[in-house]
Amino acid sequence: MVDAATIGVICMDTSFTKILGHIRNPETFDFPVRYRVVRGATAELATGTDPPLLGGFIEAARDLENQGVAAITSGCGFLAIFQRELADAVKVPLYSSSLIQLPMVHRMLRRNQRVGLLLARERTFTRRHLAGVGAERVPVCAIGMEEQPEFREVILEAARDEIDVDRLGREVLDQVRRLSQGNPDLGALVIECTDLVPYAQAIQRQLNLPVFDIVTLTDMVHRSLTRGRFG
Repeated sequence: MVDAATIGVICMDTSFTKILGHIRNPETFDFPVRYRVVRGATAELATGTDPPLLGGFIEAARDLENQGVAAITSGCGFLAIFQRELADAVKVPLYSSSLIQLPMVHRMLRRNQRVGLLLARERTFTRRHLAGVGAERVPVCAIGMEEQPEFREVILEAARDEIDVDRLGREVLDQVRRLSQGNPDLGALVIECTDLVPYAQAIQRQLNLPVFDIVTLTDMVHRSLTRGRFG
């Protein structure tokens, strides 16, 4: 059936609990998703200055394609740096990162506004990541989560598997507040880090601005693959 199109997800090798709203929680979606973990692809490696394991990511994408998925995405926004290589490796649509939405979001705003980025690690985010998705000319302002204790301990360092959901939520909103206060020209926010998407509603309530992430993108892509009659 056309409405059963499955989305494949290239996954990092992480073991912390994926709460509702995370791309690796299948309950986040009302359509089928299929996961493929790339062994050794830790969050620490994937958000480094030169993420390795491109071959592993390509192998995962091809494996998902062979399993019949209709499109492929990933569980790490930093894979934007490999968008071209990954898309070229398969015959189905592949979008490596929520950041691929940046040019669209930028064009929706006034010329004197910027797009905010909520990143896993600000200090290792480069123009190469923007260039990977054709967003090198998009005016952005960014803030990272790497110095926030709960995020660092659970997601970057993998020190434990259980997330303190409320503590991480406070860290996220504190960082978003700093970004907003320091950038009055903020017009919208794109959440790069897939691990922070469960807090998108709280972020939007705080900012009162459009908020985009890997789930908004995946919902749109799935809808484009399952068109039906109107009425």
